[in-house]
Amino acid sequence: MLNLKSKKEALEELKRTSKTYVKEGERAQANSVKLLNSRQLSSRLIKEVESYINTIANTPKEYESKFAEVKIYLEKFKAILDIKYDEKKANQVTGSIAGTGVAVGAGVAAFAPSAAIAIATTFGTASTGTAISALSGAAATNAALAWLGGGVVAGGGGGMLAGNALLALAGPIGWTIGGTALVGSALYANKKNKDVSVKAQKETIEFQKKVAVLVAANIEIVELQKLTKTHREGLMNQLCILKEHAPKDFKQFTPEQKFEIGCLVNNTLSLSKLINKKVGK
Repeated sequence: MLNLKSKKEALEELKRTSKTYVKEGERAQANSVKLLNSRQLSSRLIKEVESYINTIANTPKEYESKFAEVKIYLEKFKAILDIKYDEKKANQVTGSIAGTGVAVGAGVAAFAPSAAIAIATTFGTASTGTAISALSGAAATNAALAWLGGGVVAGGGGGMLAGNALLALAGPIGWTIGGTALVGSALYANKKNKDVSVKAQKETIEFQKKVAVLVAANIEIVELQKLTKTHREGLMNQLCILKEHAPKDFKQFTPEQKFEIGCLVNNTLSLSKLINKKVGK
């Protein structure tokens, strides 16, 4: 049959590319969760350092201003963790999107609450001040897509890479944890072979673009997770040494110990900034 071979090859390529797309999306989600876990450990360590500093008498006044800045970054991180994520409402949002005929799939509802928060801390959040769960209809649709999509840049989150990666995760083609089902769907039913071939090739190109974005995002997430771990372990080592050997009064510190505690304070501030760093920023 005319163009049958072309149609078959185009659909097979679309199938392969869509599988790669899903795989990279799942990797981005898993890597974001790992990064979040590392950041939560870092947040707890930062609080431990602050508690230790408070036990030392006669510390320099400059430490107070630096830890005031640390608290700002900790509150910023905590604010994202406190985002309200309503899975039931997310499913309703997905349904409303599907009802409009836009091929978003289950991109919004595919994220479990923990993964959604991980993605928010990795890529940033939207500028909307209203919880998605409190919205309905078109407003909910727009808020959900803003949260997991284009609104990330307006909300002060990541840059172009972050926005594109989120859009790759949430649509417009859409992916789900279970995989895509474009091939063999109604999208290609009762179509001429040539029309199907052209459509499949266009969809493949879109998938390839999103795969490239997600690959780049995954590289950055992994590197950020490694950097966070290295910084946290170094800070932990500094804290343990000071706890074991330093006196309880700063005036009794040796010059070397004063240098070490100064480094401890500076590194704590650096780590508090790092746990808020967004991919693509």
